Amino acid sequence: MSKSGKRFSAAIKKIDRNTRYSMKDTMPLVVETATAKFDEAIDVAVVLGVDPKQSDQQVRGAVDLPHGLGKAVRVIVFAKGPKEEEAKAAGADFVGSDELVAKINGGWLDFDKAIATPDMMATVSKVAKVLGPRGLMPNPKVGTVTMNVGAAVTAEKKGKLDFRVDKAAIVHAVIGRKSMGADKLRENFNAFMGALLKAKPSTSKGNYLRAVTLSSTMGPGVKMDLSELENQLS
Repeated sequence: MSKSGKRFSAAIKKIDRNTRYSMKDTMPLVVETATAKFDEAIDVAVVLGVDPKQSDQQVRGAVDLPHGLGKAVRVIVFAKGPKEEEAKAAGADFVGSDELVAKINGGWLDFDKAIATPDMMATVSKVAKVLGPRGLMPNPKVGTVTMNVGAAVTAEKKGKLDFRVDKAAIVHAVIGRKSMGADKLRENFNAFMGALLKAKPSTSKGNYLRAVTLSSTMGPGVKMDLSELENQLS
């Protein structure tokens, strides 16, 4: 068995698969079982009681995490003129228009977030087939299509988390890194879950939260106690 396999086997022994853990116990356990040599991401998977096939049951939003994402966020901006200068002043990693489209169509994807001014969306549409499937397409619903590009770049750099439900009615999100520690990760988690609850469609019936599981990149999943979680978040 490889070293990574041995680490996973040791980590999984610390978790009872039949137990739904409290919020207090979950995060320390996730951090403890993140035993890889690199700074593992902490992932959240939330199963929702929605039907993503229905247009009125889409779940999407964004939230500023109190402690950021625990890593440097690379941001590009589609803009011209004064807005291009505003984006650069705010710390955007790359700003442009047609030349940016050419770079992306040439296979360049060395960035984490994309922002655009509304007048640039016709240009951005030329790379929609590249950005869309990767969750990088600018969207006004999460504040990445805006004239206020300076503030948008600053928010993304600090650690703004965008989320959306997938076809299986699951929302996946990275809320930070192991090195941040259990307390900061718990506060980021609470901020994310609060935003997710606010994004509940009015047409969603029954239990909105069906299951919540946390894990590190290489670690086992830790399932949370939904009743306790809902009480703390309500």
